[in-house]
Amino acid sequence: MAVPFDHLQVFSGLYRGHHSWLLGWLRQRLGCPDNAADLAQDTFVRLLSQRASMDVREPRAFLASIARGLLIDHYRRSNLERIYLEALRHLPEPEIPSPERQTLIMETLIEIDRLLDGLKPRVREAFLLSQLEGLSYAQIAERLGLSVSSIQQYMTLAFGHCYKALYQ
Repeated sequence: MAVPFDHLQVFSGLYRGHHSWLLGWLRQRLGCPDNAADLAQDTFVRLLSQRASMDVREPRAFLASIARGLLIDHYRRSNLERIYLEALRHLPEPEIPSPERQTLIMETLIEIDRLLDGLKPRVREAFLLSQLEGLSYAQIAERLGLSVSSIQQYMTLAFGHCYKALYQ
């Protein structure tokens, strides 16, 4: 992908003029200089990969908006990893997956979380009950105190959402 020259000039100016500020902004929120540096770089990588015009009137607000989204992703990943590691602690030792397998499982969990992002909590819950616990629509409806037709609508929304996330 070739990046237009004017795009690179704007990007370069944003990086030089605001990288230090963004790094400090992220350090305040994370408390970890290494994670802050990673997220600052990720912010500029995301910015560089944008194809849209970079007509930025408020550069710090613009960068903070991108970084905020990355922070949310970071916290969600950290929370998911914490929950997964806690679940591993309760497994008998012979059932604990190898470190390589743990990494693959964690990557899969993060991808599933990303895929389901944007679904309303009830829709996500119905979808997970169906797909992970194998419950029928009637069982899900009973558990959630909803009608079967509501669960059918939720599942249609969830499958449509997943399809769009995977193929767009």
